[in-house]
Amino acid sequence: MSIDTETARRVAKLARIKVEEADLPALAQDFNRILGFVEQLNEVDIEGVEPMTSVTPMRLKRRADEVTDGDQQNKVLSNAPDAREGFFAVPKVVE
Repeated sequence: MSIDTETARRVAKLARIKVEEADLPALAQDFNRILGFVEQLNEVDIEGVEPMTSVTPMRLKRRADEVTDGDQQNKVLSNAPDAREGFFAVPKVVE
């Protein structure tokens, strides 16, 4: 697949990128180089290769999902400039 200047103009418009008319041929060449690289990647044999989430195979450390420091409402609200009925009080912003 080859990208011409008209296609480059259309892609720039869709991406909402202002490209000067004189720069369109260079942009089309850049797109063609990118597509060439993608075609090279398609030639790689990936048969039997499992997908990875990281370059180093390791599992994330997991911990039990349990509350460890709960029931600190009074301590948290002690720093609030204004607290009412167990909640932060803020100025009204909607009429």
